[in-house]
Amino acid sequence: MGRCMRKLKADRRPARVARAVDFATRHPHQWPMFPAAIPFPDISPEIFSIPVGGFTIALRWYALAYIVGILIGWRLVARALSRPALWPGDSPPMTRAQLDDLLTWIIVGVIVGGRLGFVVFYQPAHYLANPVEILKVWKGGMSFHGGFLGVVGAVWLFSRRHGLRLGSIADSMAFAAPAGLFLGRIANFIKPELWGRPTTVPWGVIFPGAAAQNCPGVLTLCARHPSQLYEAALEGLLLGSVLLFVVWKRGWLRVPWQTAGLFFAGYGLARFVVERFREADAQFITPDNPMGFVVGSGQIGLSMGQLLSLPMIVVGLGVILFARRRAAGRA
Repeated sequence: MGRCMRKLKADRRPARVARAVDFATRHPHQWPMFPAAIPFPDISPEIFSIPVGGFTIALRWYALAYIVGILIGWRLVARALSRPALWPGDSPPMTRAQLDDLLTWIIVGVIVGGRLGFVVFYQPAHYLANPVEILKVWKGGMSFHGGFLGVVGAVWLFSRRHGLRLGSIADSMAFAAPAGLFLGRIANFIKPELWGRPTTVPWGVIFPGAAAQNCPGVLTLCARHPSQLYEAALEGLLLGSVLLFVVWKRGWLRVPWQTAGLFFAGYGLARFVVERFREADAQFITPDNPMGFVVGSGQIGLSMGQLLSLPMIVVGLGVILFARRRAAGRA
């Protein structure tokens, strides 16, 4: 409790939150409103920082998650390429050198697509009025759906340029992605950002900061769903385990597009489910729309994340059906 209290006091926050902290201090037997809530662990978002002149070079967990996630994905694909029997006609879709080149294209696709996706999907009015802000990636603001579209574009262009089998390249990216998703969501938790809605479940987490503690109707410290960890479990561990199983044990790579379709549908479903527990983006929350739905009202509706995930589910299932029908037709 002590660490959480120190973090909460260190933030500048509205008077309501300050009063809540004061209440919790003076009445520890009533802290928190949710007796089994978990104080946020005291983890710095920076792994280390080094002052250099007038600048500070820092390595953050978020950056490390991107780096390690991409390296794990690269390693998984490289290992699969060394197993010709996994691929259609016992022929891997690209060489190891081509994989190394593709890695650069994917990094660019993730950054450009993720940033533009956030700009277009979440804060178009702000960035239309302040276009220079679009370039300030270090201030945060990335969209998975935008990053996904950026990777799709990068893979399509690369495959077209080198005459590679697009379906098999897409499959290889699909089973490599969950490692990065898992680490990215853990980094979201450490930062902390993208927390969940207020809750009374015993594993609710008391996130620090005025925004996280701005819970209407809660007079003491507010616990929220650790939705970042829910996403790490579903998008990373569960989806990744399923994909690796079907790739290495069920030979799904021998049917082009099948693995990619499973990733599209699996991610879309996981994100759709978790969005129900995740706090909506602030720009969508109003007094008349406390749940932050972009479609619907009251307790029934769809968040922006759910709205963007529905097409992924539909497209993913359609791709699997297409892949299997085409494979059956060629048999």
